[in-house]
Amino acid sequence: MEFHNFKSIIQNILKTQIPNGKIAAEFGKSAAGQVKIGRTAFMDKMGVSSEAEYKLQCIKKKQITFHGHIGLNSWDATANALTKLYQSGLSEGFDVARVGICLDRRMGLPDSKRQKAIAETGPMLNCAEDWMAIGKTIPIQPHMGDFMIGFPASFENTIHALEAGVTTIGNLSQYFSHEAPGFKDHVFTTNQTVKAISLMGGLRERGALVHSYLEDGFGALFYDCATIAGWAFLEKYIVETLLGAKLSHCIGGLTIDPVKRAGWVFAMDEIHDHKCIGSMFYGDTISFTRDLAFNSGLVSEYLMWDILAQMKCPTGHAVLPLPLTEGVRIPSVEEIIQAQILGKRIEKTAQRLYPYFDFTEAQIFAKNIVSKGKIVFHNALDGFMQAGVDIKDPVELLFILKKLGPSVFEEMFGAGIFNENFIRNREPVVKTDIFKQSEKSIEKHRKLFQSKENRIHLKDRRLVIASTDVHEHAIMILSQLCKEAGAQIFYLGAEKNPDELAAFAVSQKADGILLSTHNGMALEYAKDLRIQLDHHECRIPVIMGGVLNQKMDNCELPVDVSSNLKKLGFIPHGKLEDKFTYLLANAPAVSPPSITKTPPVK
Repeated sequence: MEFHNFKSIIQNILKTQIPNGKIAAEFGKSAAGQVKIGRTAFMDKMGVSSEAEYKLQCIKKKQITFHGHIGLNSWDATANALTKLYQSGLSEGFDVARVGICLDRRMGLPDSKRQKAIAETGPMLNCAEDWMAIGKTIPIQPHMGDFMIGFPASFENTIHALEAGVTTIGNLSQYFSHEAPGFKDHVFTTNQTVKAISLMGGLRERGALVHSYLEDGFGALFYDCATIAGWAFLEKYIVETLLGAKLSHCIGGLTIDPVKRAGWVFAMDEIHDHKCIGSMFYGDTISFTRDLAFNSGLVSEYLMWDILAQMKCPTGHAVLPLPLTEGVRIPSVEEIIQAQILGKRIEKTAQRLYPYFDFTEAQIFAKNIVSKGKIVFHNALDGFMQAGVDIKDPVELLFILKKLGPSVFEEMFGAGIFNENFIRNREPVVKTDIFKQSEKSIEKHRKLFQSKENRIHLKDRRLVIASTDVHEHAIMILSQLCKEAGAQIFYLGAEKNPDELAAFAVSQKADGILLSTHNGMALEYAKDLRIQLDHHECRIPVIMGGVLNQKMDNCELPVDVSSNLKKLGFIPHGKLEDKFTYLLANAPAVSPPSITKTPPVK
């Protein structure tokens, strides 16, 4: 992209009225004096005042810590699961230091808007008692990442969490790529995000850490590991230099290669000036299958490397043994417990094998991406400044980055050399594993999509492709394959609400909608989309893929709703191999009786 085009994009974004970020920063910092960090049962047990203090002790002793992730459909169910986890640890000999509380995405909304939004996987915290119970239920330190900092309710949620004794709060990376359901005021969200980070900055000396899971934001959508490293430097600049907080990075969920997994530990240590206090190192989530025996081997492999890397370069990152059902559905507490037992067993093996491991290749990887990442970071700041961005204003800089998106950022500032034969016109320094996996998936299915039958079904068909949530790689793959087969693709990307999806499909006279979903909201989203399509008298086929389940009252885990989707006139679909193009071409043109002709009030 030519710089004058980039500058034009920036200037167009800057037409939005953006509040002074320094005012938001001062507001957050001044509020720190009125916030009292609570004491959790874990703090009392370990004799510490924050998770950061405990992590520093573990770093000094080279002690491995374990992380668990829990988020059932209600707080009561989640609290019961936490109790089972702790009691099982006592009896089975494993020790979980921290646990991530996976909230319903509605928690990112201001309190007044939560009940009207679509329910998703995870608990709601509806009162002060729920918040305070987070740290008192068991002596395992709670971590709150999802849908906290980076959302419209950033500031108020951060205060609630701190008062409950939660001292590692995020997830900053989600700010860039996620949305609170139905909420479209990005200026408000950015302002609240800056207030929350600045509040954490005011409490830095008391152990407050701002968590950011790089692969849960733009890092998941970059093609080059060097760009992710540069982005990590950029987040550090915003959080630490501009807002005075301490940043705690996480990575791993989209990284398969053990050399890269170990290498990222060394890279994080370098990026954070050898003063790294990591939150956790996420498990490989993209290699899971429905074969649980295969998954057991997978967890054993990546966890071995994660533990060995922490022994070699202790950064405070807790390791995460993923339950074997991670790729199929939301795991039960019993499956989480079994994963922790496996993790403890692998740690014992790692201790025996440690003297025989060679980390040379991982260290070379780290040196390469960090050196190239510094170039990305400095080029980005220089480019923004030349384009008229106040790079010392945290609200303006964050807002620009969110609106700019990962594609333009990587094309403009990526470290790879210019090559028009590559996506984004750059040859990656080191391809990300998720990008390599996407390439393999496209190659695997290309012959199928190029078949005579599929080309007949897809040729010249106008298809809208979107995701209900942040999970985007599946629809990126689908978009590429359908386009190559002759379809005309309208790619809306992730986080699309039913009203905008329906309106866009109607405006483009689409022949069909291909929709991916993941977060336990399939049925509620589909009902809303049905209403919107009926309002427009739109009778095109809608194929839904991904994880087709729904959070239900009185159920700990989301339940499969494929049959419900069929009753709404939608087509639930599993794999690309299952002739979805035939279904698309031969679906009934008329939908079932409408739920209502009036679109819902937002």
